[in-house]
Amino acid sequence: MKGRITTPMRTLAVALIATSAWACDERDLLLPSDEEAAAYFADQNVEVELTGNVVRVTAVQSTAQLRRGGELWAKVGPYIYLFSEPTRELLTEWNGVAAVRVTTRTSAGTEIATVLMTRDALNDVTWRRALNIAGLARRDGTSRVTRLSDLVQWGEDHTEFEYSPRWVEG
Repeated sequence: MKGRITTPMRTLAVALIATSAWACDERDLLLPSDEEAAAYFADQNVEVELTGNVVRVTAVQSTAQLRRGGELWAKVGPYIYLFSEPTRELLTEWNGVAAVRVTTRTSAGTEIATVLMTRDALNDVTWRRALNIAGLARRDGTSRVTRLSDLVQWGEDHTEFEYSPRWVEG
């Protein structure tokens, strides 16, 4: 029987491969502390906390901005924070983080919008595209409203989202 692989040997080989793959996955599922997650967004005026394996980012959006920009500004708020280098770095460096949720609120605490993006929603190419769209919206959004619309469309295509009916109709 020289050179032949028997069924028990195949079964053992498959079991060893499966066990080693499982062990690698478990080792990689590290989560940051609240402080470590918040450090990624240190330059921004946001609150950050870890809830399970989801990083929650909460930002205040001014009501004056909402009155001036209306529904579009209510929708775009969370995407400005979500599609950012800090979010990408966080997901890259902490494999246990399953998703990032960004919520915008008024200064009085009323929720405006919330979006959730899972870690596998974007790949390297689509991350570069997301950062480009968000960068253009940040830079040109007040003078070229279509940049904000582009970011909202991109966000809605790649996240689960919910907008407050108080700020966004239907």
